[in-house]
Parts: sequence; structure tokens; C-alpha cells
Amino acid sequence: MVFSSLFFVYFFLALNLIIYFKTQTIEKKNIVMLVFSLIFYSWGGPRYLFLLIANCLIAWICALMIEYYEEYAKLFLVLDIIMQLSILAIFKYLGFFLGTVRFFTGVPEIIPQIALPIGISFYTFQLLSYVIDVYRGEVQAQKSFWIILLYASLFHQCIAGPIVRYQHVERDILHRTVKRKEMVRGIKRFTIGLAKKAILANGCAAVADTFLLTDDLQALSAVPAAGLWLGMLFFTLQIYLDFSAYSDMAIGMGLMIGFHYRENFNYPLMSDSVTDIWRRWHISLSSFFRDYVYIPLGGNRKGQGRQILNLFIVWFLTGLWHGASWNYVLWGLWFFVFLVLEKLFLLEKLETLPRAIPHLYALVVFYFGWVLFKFEDIHAIGIVLRGMLGLGGNGLTNMQVALAFKNNIFFLIFAIIASTPLLRKLYESAGMWFKRRKIVPYPIYVYNIVCPVVLLILATIALVGNSYNPFLYFQF
Repeated sequence: MVFSSLFFVYFFLALNLIIYFKTQTIEKKNIVMLVFSLIFYSWGGPRYLFLLIANCLIAWICALMIEYYEEYAKLFLVLDIIMQLSILAIFKYLGFFLGTVRFFTGVPEIIPQIALPIGISFYTFQLLSYVIDVYRGEVQAQKSFWIILLYASLFHQCIAGPIVRYQHVERDILHRTVKRKEMVRGIKRFTIGLAKKAILANGCAAVADTFLLTDDLQALSAVPAAGLWLGMLFFTLQIYLDFSAYSDMAIGMGLMIGFHYRENFNYPLMSDSVTDIWRRWHISLSSFFRDYVYIPLGGNRKGQGRQILNLFIVWFLTGLWHGASWNYVLWGLWFFVFLVLEKLFLLEKLETLPRAIPHLYALVVFYFGWVLFKFEDIHAIGIVLRGMLGLGGNGLTNMQVALAFKNNIFFLIFAIIASTPLLRKLYESAGMWFKRRKIVPYPIYVYNIVCPVVLLILATIALVGNSYNPFLYFQF
């Protein structure tokens, strides 16, 4: 089940909200959310629900032991980390590891076909952050197991983030209240995310997949240079609109019932450097690696050489977190190289240049990074890069590329605008205009009522009969 499905919007979410608001006490409301969350998670594979429960049980017990037996706190912390990461490694990386060993040694291995449990990378990191924060004394261990299960399984964010820390939502879980303004904001945020996904991200995906044929290397090698550039442009927009849409919907659903999830994106396409990109893109993941890997390793406190090593470890792991394939590792190391260059000298140089130049530099690095991300087959990456540089022998363009560009030019422009804060700034400027003149902003009131309805209708129209509706980050 995905958020951008008619069944989810008009049945699952609607039923959840009806029962939730008919329930009186916070304890009963939490039971409602837990039941719906477990149903939602098991929809994609009931057998993996037991794995989620087992992970939660491990984290719950280890956190209690850390608090009750302070002299053995480090032992229980290490035990939790080993068990959580071992489960993640078995289900996500065992096949990758055995395949790599087989490639380098030639030793025949039986590579087990283990299905990847949905959202395992997200809820594993959430549970790790909880136990580590208990060890650090930043949060008290939760006595009730089902509260930890609710925290890890909340269907708003369980399978594709944002990665939520227990200390940030503990109060919301135990003492939340619903405010009318926040509920209105939540509905609006959800419909924006739904429309962004159903209309823009899916539309970008349709064009990108026309040219970026991941399963047919021969056909991919026949795509002209302009087709590859256009396909990668639409894929870059797709992955941002797709993932940020999911975060929008998660944040919006949280606000509807009193949860306050932190922002996960801040218009990364507006960045002026690679450093800036990673302050804006998948904020919950980059902050996790910063607080639980980079800083504990020493951060920048132990000299430049150690800092570079720490960055290498973080970005190797960041790439590997996204998938059990070497292209994701290369994707992480691609950003590592530019982050190191910026820390050594490049960032200072960029700050002296007109803003357009650093912005263009950041976009180019960001754009080519997605070539590494898109194709798990290293040969496909080589084909695409050669083709984009005009070395594929297929010319610059053809009739198909020209027609695709002409047919989608206005859609492309709007998708780009939707990836910037332009529309938000226009809305805020209109509000300030009315406020300065002390005029009742009736047009804004009307907009706030009409906008969610119109977006919901448009998203519904886009989803009716549309069987192509993937969420890219479900695989992670």
C-alpha cells in the first residue's frame, strides 16, 4: 500500500481518521494508530511484521537494561547495535556480500534470494537512535513495549521516512493534542504531497523511463545524447519530487493528529555547494550519520587527515544504506570527493564568485550523481556517460527526443518551479502585503480552503486508471 493510491486516501486514511477522532483518551488513540500501522506494514508482506516486532523488542529490552544496569550500559548498547545491524545485513546485504566474494575469488557460492523487508533501513535507524539516546542520557527508556512498537511502526513514516528520533516525538506520542490550525496545515501539506507525487513525480518518471532503459543495454546504447540528457533531467526531478512528496504526506498526516515530524527537505535544487545540498536533501538521514557516526568517530576534532577518513566512512555508509549494490557506494563516494574538495579549498573559492556560478556547479554535481544512482549495472553507467558526452555514436538527437521535449516543455517548466520555493514565497508575500495594509486577507482564506480540494481532485484524476505509481525510496 502506498500513500498515493486511491484505496489509501479514500479508505485506509479516511477510516483511520474517523476512528481516531471518535476515540477519547490518548491511550486508546495510540492503540488505534498502532493497529492501523501494523495493518499498513503487513499489507506489503505479513511475515516481515514479525521482523519489525523482533527489532522493536531488541531495542526495548536493551534500552531498559542500559537504564537499569548502568555499569553494563556500554555492553547492552554494543549488543543492540550488533543485533540490529546484523538483522539489517542479513536481509539487505548478504546476497551483495556473497556476490562480491564470488566475483573476486571465483569461488562458486549459492547466493540466497532473500526478499528485502519494506522500510527496514528506516526503522532500524530509528531504533538505533532510540537506544543510543538512552545510553547518552538524552531520553529515558520507555517502559511500555507497545509504545516503542508504535514509534517504529507509525504508518506515516515507517517505510520511507523521515527518520524520526524518539526524543523528538516522545511528547507527541504520550501527550499530544490536535490544534485546528495544525490540522488545516496538515491537510494542505498532505494534498500538496499527493499532487506532487501523482501528477509531477509520476509524470517525470514516465518521460525518464522512455529514454533510460535500465533492463535493455542494447536499447540504452542506441539513445542519442540529447535523449540521455533529457531522461536524466526528468529522473533528477522525479527522485526529488517523489521522495519530498512522501515526506510532505508524512508530515501532513502527522499534523492532522498532533505529531510534529521534522522537515526532511529544504529545496536542495537551490543549493550553492555540495555541502549545502546535504544540508537540504534527506535531512533526517544526513543528520543521523552526522550525530551517530561522524561526530562519534571524532568529526573534525582530530586533524584534517582523520576528518577526511571520517567523511569517507560516512559517505561509504550513506551510499551503502541506499542499496546493496556498488553503484550506490560510488554515488556516496562521488559526493565524498566534492565535500572533501570543498572543505580543503573549494568552498572558500565558491563564496567569492557570483551566486550563479556556485549554483550551477552544485546542480552539475547533483545531476551527474544521479547517473550513478539510477543504474545498478556498471556497464549501463558507462554507456550513459559516454552517450551524454557524444561518444555513443548515436548523434545528438532524433525525432523521438525532439517530440518528447516539445510535448513536455510546459510540464518540465512547472516541475522545475515546483522544486523551488517560488510558489511558497509568492504565498508568503501575498500574506505580508495584506498584513502591511491591515486588510482582511479574504483571498488567502479562500485559497487555503480551495487549494487542498483542487489538489485532491487533480491527484485523484491522475491516479484513476494509472497503474504506474512507484515510490522510489520503498526499496531502501
